[in-house]
Amino acid sequence: MIEIISQPWQWYVAGPSIVAVMFLLYFFGKSFGVSSNLETLCTMGGAGRFSDYFKKDWKVNLWNIVFLMGAVIGGFIASNYLSVDLPINLNPQTISDLSVLGFENAGDTVVPSELFGMEAIGSVKGIGLLLMGGLCIGFGARWAGGCTSGHAIVGMSNLQIPSLIAVVGFFTGGIIMTWVLFPLIF
Repeated sequence: MIEIISQPWQWYVAGPSIVAVMFLLYFFGKSFGVSSNLETLCTMGGAGRFSDYFKKDWKVNLWNIVFLMGAVIGGFIASNYLSVDLPINLNPQTISDLSVLGFENAGDTVVPSELFGMEAIGSVKGIGLLLMGGLCIGFGARWAGGCTSGHAIVGMSNLQIPSLIAVVGFFTGGIIMTWVLFPLIF
């Protein structure tokens, strides 16, 4: 039984589940997106004293905080109780490419310790990458009018052209990061 639970959901379970959640949100007039959760947290924390953008009634979006707590709790449960310590089946060329960049145990874990280990995160380079990444994501989500989950899941399911443009931009940025910037950083 544990082996079945620890495997990723099949597309025919995950896809319709996402559709059902999106339908319910649309039916109840709600909009989904992780940046909305962060906006609600900033509003709750008193950011409205510093910026008119955050002068909102955060109680209207309290359900966003419930979603955020569910994501954190679900991630904790999945990583600590539903994960197996099996190597990831990566393409040998990918393993070779990553080893050139300094990733010695590529495929042994889902997240490489060279990026996510405490030693890497606590280094000057790691702190700099986290700060720059946070600034870029925060600026990009605000400029695009939402984050990847909001545009890709909600906006595109509502056939919004701005969301399609944003998702094309997200993927373009991801390709540039993967093929141009990532090798320069590592």
